Amino acid sequence: MVRVRFAPSPTGLLHIGNARMAVFNWLFAKRHQGAFILRIEDTDVARSEKKYMIQLIEDLHWLGITWQEGPDVGGQYGPYLQSERLHIYNDLCQKFLKEGMTYRCYCTPEELEERRRIAKHMGKPPRYDNRCRELTDKQKRAFETSGLRYTIRFKVPDELVVFDDLIRGACQFDMSLTGDFIIMRSDGTPSFHFAVAIDDTLMNITHVIRGEDHLSNTPCHILLFHALKQKPPQFAHLSLTMGADRSLLSKRHGAFSISEYRKLGYLPEGLQNYMMLLGWSPKEKKEKFKVDDVVDTFEIRSMSKAASVFDQQKLDWLSGQYIREADLERLVILAIPYLQEAGFVSTDESKIDLSKLKLIIDAVRGNISCLSQIVQEVDIFFKDVVISENHVEFLSSETSQSILSAFYMELQKLNTLSPEIFKEVLKTVQKETKVNGKGLYMPIRIALTGREHGPELYSVANILGINTCKTRIERFLLVKNK
Repeated sequence: MVRVRFAPSPTGLLHIGNARMAVFNWLFAKRHQGAFILRIEDTDVARSEKKYMIQLIEDLHWLGITWQEGPDVGGQYGPYLQSERLHIYNDLCQKFLKEGMTYRCYCTPEELEERRRIAKHMGKPPRYDNRCRELTDKQKRAFETSGLRYTIRFKVPDELVVFDDLIRGACQFDMSLTGDFIIMRSDGTPSFHFAVAIDDTLMNITHVIRGEDHLSNTPCHILLFHALKQKPPQFAHLSLTMGADRSLLSKRHGAFSISEYRKLGYLPEGLQNYMMLLGWSPKEKKEKFKVDDVVDTFEIRSMSKAASVFDQQKLDWLSGQYIREADLERLVILAIPYLQEAGFVSTDESKIDLSKLKLIIDAVRGNISCLSQIVQEVDIFFKDVVISENHVEFLSSETSQSILSAFYMELQKLNTLSPEIFKEVLKTVQKETKVNGKGLYMPIRIALTGREHGPELYSVANILGINTCKTRIERFLLVKNK
C-alpha cells in the first residue's frame, strides 16, 4: 500500500510552500488509495514550540487535509513526534557504531569552520575531510580524557549513488565529494538525515514527496536506508515556488502563512485549489477544480520541473470565484466577526438582522476575494457616505441634477422600494431625461454610495430602503440651489 508523509518542523507558522507539499502528498495518497501520515520533526529543541504544532494541525484541518496517522490521531507506527523517538535513534546509532559504519568525531565547530574557509579559498568543495575516521585508540583516549564533546559521523563510501526521481528522472551523485556526514549531534539529538531515514523505514513510507531543495540530501538518505537494510522509498522532488522576481517566496511577495490567509478570510477550498496549480494542472487544463474532480487523473510524473511562480492576483481571482459560488448562510457566518470588529453589527448575535445581512453580503460578494474585504464594501449600508470634491462637482452638473431630481420625484410617489420597483423607476427617469446607460446610473450611484463602482444599484436601493435613498438624494439636490 502507498504510504506518504508530511513531516514539518514546528519552528514557525505553516507557509504556502510547505502547505503545498502537504497538499500534493495528500492528493497522491488519495489517488492511490493509500495512507497519508503527519509526522512532526521537533528535534530542534531550541526552535521548536508546541504552539506552532497546534497551529499547524489547525491550519491543515482548515485546508481540508486529513491524515490516517499522526500525533493527534495515533497509529501503529507511532509515536509521530520525533522528540518522543529519541531512544530509537540512540539505539540504532549504537548499533551502527558497533558494526563500524560510523565513528566518533571530535572536531570542534571552530575547527570545521576554519577548514571550510580554507577549502573554499583553495577552490575545493567545503566537505568534511574525514580526519577522525582513522583515529588510533590512543588518539581517541586522549580526546575522551580532555572532555571534548563528539558527534557521530557516517562513513560515506566513494561511489556514485544513482536513483530515479519520479519528477526529475535519473539522478546521480558522486559521494566522494560529500564527506562523512553527522548522524548524531554532540547533544545526543539525531541529525535530519538520520531521523528521516529511520522514521521513513520504521513507518514503511513507500514514497517521499518533498521540495527540490532536498534533492541533494537524497543520496545521504539512500546510503542510510541501505545501512538499515531497507529498500529506499521512491522519491519525487517538487519544484519550489518563487516570487514574481524569481527569488524564493517570502512575505514581501504577498505570500503569507496559512493562518494569516485564514485571518484575511480566504476560503480554504480556493487556497487549496490555487496551491495545486503551482507546478501542476489537470489534463482538462481547468483552473478551477476541487480535489474530487482530479484525484483519479493525478499523476506525480506530470508535475513541472520548472519553478512555479506565486501570483497573488491569480489567487485573488480564484478565491473570488469560490466566494461567488459559496453558500450564502456560510458566508454570513464567516463575515460576522469582521463586521463586529468594524462596529457595523452588534457583538450580541441575537440582535443582528440576519435577513438584511444576507441581502448585503449577497450584494457585495461579487466584489471581494476574501471576507476581510467585506468591511470596505458594506460600509455604505452602515454609515453615511463621503463624497469627494470631484463627485460633488459632477453631481452639480445640469445633467446630473436633472437625473437626481427626476429620480427623487419618483421616490416621493412611493411608500416602499424593491428591486423590481427600482428598475421601473429608472425606466421612468430615463424617459424623462433622455439619458441612458452609464450616464443615467452614475449620478444615482454616486449620490447613494459615494462610489463609481459597486453592487447592482437595484440591490443597493433595496437594502438602503426608500427613506435612506430619499435622504441621500436630497442632500445633493441642494447643491444646485447653492
